Amino acid sequence: MAWVTVLALVGFALVCLVCLVVLRPLRPELAVLLGLAASALIFAALLPRVRAILDTLQTLARQGGVDGAYLGLVLRIIGVAYIAEFGAQLARDAGEGALAAKVELGGKILILSLGLPILLGILQLITRLIG
Repeated sequence: MAWVTVLALVGFALVCLVCLVVLRPLRPELAVLLGLAASALIFAALLPRVRAILDTLQTLARQGGVDGAYLGLVLRIIGVAYIAEFGAQLARDAGEGALAAKVELGGKILILSLGLPILLGILQLITRLIG
């Protein structure tokens, strides 16, 4: 099943790539839109797989007795990382390297802010162990 999915994904990407190579010299603005649309469709096609992964991680966390709040934070951090990377790649594909760098910076700042509760919890645990 996974082989079929990856082959379909790569096949779709190759068709889009050929269209982009042909379209870019003739209508660069349409090539950018096609690239963005293809990226969005690929992302949307992968969302059910992401949902299945999240469900599995939540089940494992419940079985392992992991605090749901921490798992939620980690999952949000992972989500921000993937979405920021996706946005930065879209900006780079559109020829906007500076915008891509800002999206990456924004993602890193959001990850840091989301991770602060985990960091504080670790520091409190260390303080209790030492003191």
